[in-house]
Amino acid sequence: MKLINTHQHIPTDYFEHMTGTNGLYEIRVKQGSDIFRIFCFFDEGKLIVLANGFQKKTQKTPKSEIEKALKIKKEYEQEK
Repeated sequence: MKLINTHQHIPTDYFEHMTGTNGLYEIRVKQGSDIFRIFCFFDEGKLIVLANGFQKKTQKTPKSEIEKALKIKKEYEQEK
């Protein structure tokens, strides 16, 4: 999170826009041999809202996790 907050250009190894989504991003975290993903989105350009996270066990991101993050994003935007 500190990297995202302090750098203008973040390497895609750590932070990347999810292709085919409207404003959903993936934060990538590696701890030892474990890989974690946290979906997030921006609110008014400066606030990063964390949606959901999971431990990644395969190369491909599970579609159900993307759908869950998009649902959280939609609910957040409707309740604002």
